[in-house]
Amino acid sequence: MQSENALGDYLRARRTAVGPADVGLPDYGSRRVPGLRRDEVALLAGVSTDYYIRLEQGRERHPSEQVLRAIAGALRLNDAAAAHLFRLGLPVFGTAAAATTVAPQLLRLMDGMRDLPAFVVGSAQDVLAANAMARELYCGFAQYDNLPRMIFLDPFAREFYADWDHAARIAVGNLRASSSQFPQDERIERVVGELSVRSPAFAGLWARYEVRPRTHEDKHFRHPRVGELRLHFEALAVTSAPGQHLSVYSAEPGSTSADALVLLGRLSEQDEASTGRTIHAEEGELRS
Repeated sequence: MQSENALGDYLRARRTAVGPADVGLPDYGSRRVPGLRRDEVALLAGVSTDYYIRLEQGRERHPSEQVLRAIAGALRLNDAAAAHLFRLGLPVFGTAAAATTVAPQLLRLMDGMRDLPAFVVGSAQDVLAANAMARELYCGFAQYDNLPRMIFLDPFAREFYADWDHAARIAVGNLRASSSQFPQDERIERVVGELSVRSPAFAGLWARYEVRPRTHEDKHFRHPRVGELRLHFEALAVTSAPGQHLSVYSAEPGSTSADALVLLGRLSEQDEASTGRTIHAEEGELRS
């Protein structure tokens, strides 16, 4: 899914997301296109307008690190977005291969978190493994296999996420960040390709080129069995397995959500006892 002019596509998308007032330039009213003009980005970055135009058009494919840093500053890119710019402009910048197998030690750690929903995701946001609490948390979905697909293709997602629009933006930004880190990942390409065809909402968000790795946030769910849940999410990078994250949800002690998590745990124990097994991706039941 990588464009032949990925750097130019990214620069155009981010340029349109920045207004003159955001960078201290005068705004003289309506413009033919949203965001900054090319000459304004060039001025802010300290490069010639012709050079910047050639970058966007793909006629200049070897910008220096100094130029990329200047453009990142001109476009007010955060650390993640700037890192993506560098990966596009300097292809040797980060070429690790994503890991697809969950280590037994990590599975034991995850399964040991019996009071908290915990699961391991891969580079394409496939659920590679999940403990009983996590499976119970997502029990309303037809399949618990890939987070972006669940959000954009399963109708239950709009009931489950109290703010579906926010969840959708975060999911796309996170997948974009992963695609930046692993630009040749075939699984990411397949997920992006499928969702781009099947979900206009995903296609629209993907075209915005927002790079937002999801590391932590507060989530508001509407669970079909325990009701409202306000949980804190943490994604812990697995340094021994590039691309993998151990995702854990927790609740504020003494809150109604903490009580709901206790109930969720009881339900998960009942379900686990009835099935008599723990599901991991190695069994081929979570990954599509």
